[in-house]
Amino acid sequence: MKVKLEKFGTTLISRELGSEAFKAFQPTLRELQPNEELEIDFSGVLTLSPSWADEFLSPLLERLGERLVLLSSDNLSVQATLKMLEKIYGKDFNKQ
Repeated sequence: MKVKLEKFGTTLISRELGSEAFKAFQPTLRELQPNEELEIDFSGVLTLSPSWADEFLSPLLERLGERLVLLSSDNLSVQATLKMLEKIYGKDFNKQ
């Protein structure tokens, strides 16, 4: 399954908004098959803050592990945020 984060907005900031987005995503997440990967597409996202990503991506990483696949992005805020979360949690995202 592929999810475009742009559907949550182009400026993804604040812990509160990230938490709301994650809650809104729960029905879609339940549709994911047990062996299916979840691909996260950052195209169209202008800004991704560490707080928003921590509320949305970190729980997905904990729940899905290697089945969470982050598609490559040339957006510097996306790259910096992902690097920061990897350093904080000592876990690497599966990036393609």
